Amino acid sequence: MIYFHDIDPIAISLGPIQVHWYGIMYLLGFASAWWLGKRRIAAGRLPGVNADGFSDLLFYAMLGVVVGGRVGYMLFYALGDFLSNPLLLFKVWDGGMSFHGGLLGVLGASWWWSRRHRLHFFDTMDFVAPLVPLGLGFGRVGNFIGDELWGKFTDGSWGVVFPSGLPAPLAQLDTAALKAEFAAGALNQYARHPSQLYEAFLEGLVMFAVLWAVSAKPRNRYLVSGLFALMYGLFRFAVEFVRMPDNGVYVAFDWLTRGQILSLPLVALGLVLLWMSHRAPVLQPVLPAAPAGAKP
Repeated sequence: MIYFHDIDPIAISLGPIQVHWYGIMYLLGFASAWWLGKRRIAAGRLPGVNADGFSDLLFYAMLGVVVGGRVGYMLFYALGDFLSNPLLLFKVWDGGMSFHGGLLGVLGASWWWSRRHRLHFFDTMDFVAPLVPLGLGFGRVGNFIGDELWGKFTDGSWGVVFPSGLPAPLAQLDTAALKAEFAAGALNQYARHPSQLYEAFLEGLVMFAVLWAVSAKPRNRYLVSGLFALMYGLFRFAVEFVRMPDNGVYVAFDWLTRGQILSLPLVALGLVLLWMSHRAPVLQPVLPAAPAGAKP
């Protein structure tokens, strides 16, 4: 049954204070990473690092997500606007975050943190990788609620009519009028793939299930990071076929999108890391040392 998107992007409104669902999704993503990371630290999945060290890692990774995501969006998707008005970089309330930019931010933050703690960079990344997918899933749900990044038209019964994806004459109608048009069946032709939910399922639930299961037992270095890069690259490349291209423009062939181009290096990196993992050492969990003075 075709669904009409009618979700208020504002979750809580207290006078001038408005809390958007997208912000809540970010908080849920960070909260899930913190909770899962605490469990992995307690299980000794990052030898030599205690809860305090993990808290530092999470803090720097959060900065990497926000700063890298915003800078990446401006460079990858809005370069012209950024060059004409660099202050747009700081208008985060207008939206615009890039996964690939956020990933680069996390990589940079994790590399710096790993050097400080004298850890192999990919031991850190293998530890971090399973903490990320749930946040990706929450973010895509936030995109769906926010009526953004929708898919192409579909005649499937699971299609969604997104008000912001309607042509100009209809987009100018208020919600009540649009609902009346929808009830009459006049908007069915504008139903789109809920590509945000496809990505939430693949990048969120599927990736989390696989990475968490693989990382829960001793495994070769590079394996978890390689699976993360390979799966995200493949899932993102596939969903782009039913998702509207960024800014409505294809890069080439009338089907190749910028998101697909940015995902190809991740596929290649994932394959290389999986190949490297065959000759890498198997990492065994080491429980963190008990605080001084603690009873056995």
